[in-house]
Amino acid sequence: MADMLYEKRGHYAIFTMNRPERLNALGGTMQQDLTGALEDFTADPEMRVGIVTGQGRAFSAGADLKEMAERNAAGVERARTTGVGPATMQFARNPKPFIAAINGLCIAGGLERALDCDIRICSTEAYFGLFEVKRGILAGYAIHHLARMIPFGEAMYLLLTGDRISPQDAHRWGLVHEVLPPDRLMPRAIEIAEMIAANAPLSVEGTKSVAHQWRQLQIDESYRFGAWVSRVVLNSEDSQEGPRAFAEKRAPVWKGR
Repeated sequence: MADMLYEKRGHYAIFTMNRPERLNALGGTMQQDLTGALEDFTADPEMRVGIVTGQGRAFSAGADLKEMAERNAAGVERARTTGVGPATMQFARNPKPFIAAINGLCIAGGLERALDCDIRICSTEAYFGLFEVKRGILAGYAIHHLARMIPFGEAMYLLLTGDRISPQDAHRWGLVHEVLPPDRLMPRAIEIAEMIAANAPLSVEGTKSVAHQWRQLQIDESYRFGAWVSRVVLNSEDSQEGPRAFAEKRAPVWKGR
């Protein structure tokens, strides 16, 4: 079965991350599956809204650190970026709006995938975090976008502490629009999608386009600077120690180099 499920319904589509045994970590064929699904979704004039969610008890645990550790051990060249290459901003830069229905654990790259959506709602069973600093690596999308979306101090708290954030705090900070019981999450996401789909498609796309022009102002400059910082951090010994310690289920031993 595909690592990303794609289902069309009426004027909306549901994109479901489908690696529940790995907490929907962003590995396997998920990116390839998503790219293909988005090509179809974007080209189909009947599709007006996307809903993104996860299979099982997680939305997404972010990068697959076990796969990363295996690549490092095998001497395979690692990506030297902050996670803002062609595989990112697929939802924000799509002309059609996306809703993140966050059903559970939503951390690191998984949270960044949710941030890339236009509207975020979550279950009471969800929780949030940017744990990259605990792994010796860098957050990607969130470094560039989070402080544009929530108060600066709250963004820095998330990025620098690696703390776990409750749905209530996420709602208070404006990270999510609504917190719902688990059995109400998808019905509410569909309800929002149908409200959007009932509106004039060009008006919806034009509204999103102008709103994102402001949000992404000078973002490419931020990416270029981030890539320079990333080369230093991701070529360090600590960047290999973090994923290795995670895979070995032990505390990392940082060297600061």
